[in-house]
Amino acid sequence: MRGSGTTPDPAPDPASDLADRTRPAALARLLRREILTGVLPPGSAIKERDHADRLGVSRTPLREAVRILAQEGLVTLRPLRSPLVAQPALEEVLAEIAVLRRLELFSGELACANATPAEIKAIGALVAAIARDHAQGDRLDVFDLDMQMHRAIVAAGHNAALMRTHGEYLARLFRVRFLSARERADAARVLADHDAMLRALQTRDAALMDAAITAHFDGLERNITRLLGPASGPQADEGAAGDAGAAGG
Repeated sequence: MRGSGTTPDPAPDPASDLADRTRPAALARLLRREILTGVLPPGSAIKERDHADRLGVSRTPLREAVRILAQEGLVTLRPLRSPLVAQPALEEVLAEIAVLRRLELFSGELACANATPAEIKAIGALVAAIARDHAQGDRLDVFDLDMQMHRAIVAAGHNAALMRTHGEYLARLFRVRFLSARERADAARVLADHDAMLRALQTRDAALMDAAITAHFDGLERNITRLLGPASGPQADEGAAGDAGAAGG
């Protein structure tokens, strides 16, 4: 990566400028992975100087990366103090899941009516990739495929306002959905839900889509209540780095 200089270049290199502009996004991806896998556990401070030195970057792009993660609900910003890895209460998480459930139910109905054959084919490819890789694939890669599938269904509804709102809530729930996705015993149910969603699109069956999404979110709520409820302890985040593939709830 190019270091940040104090003297402006007389003839800027467009490729280098682009790299500088995308650096916060790249840092956000790295920190997001560390948060999701428990390398940076909930409640831990993200000290700007320490992490900038560790990652070999200046503090400015790191600050921007942290702001990206704060928008996703992964980091809590604090005035004049180091940001913290977010540790939301169960009630807060369940309230956001309830909103996301309604958004996906609405988007599923729209997708059954509006999805193009090409969009359905692309969603089918994502469903197949998740099924192929869930057991042995990189857990975050499989999780990313899962979130791509959910976003693709929403996009197939062709409602821009819904896509924006869904994207905000989906991002804010990345960590808890990843925790749910680590429930390997739940994988068969998750994959069956995915198959049902795909069949619903292929047959334009809004009732089947509604049932599949409802089952999907019922499972997500059960997993999250078990993982974040009063009976759960610090072990809820342990083992994240050792798990294999993760098909999301």
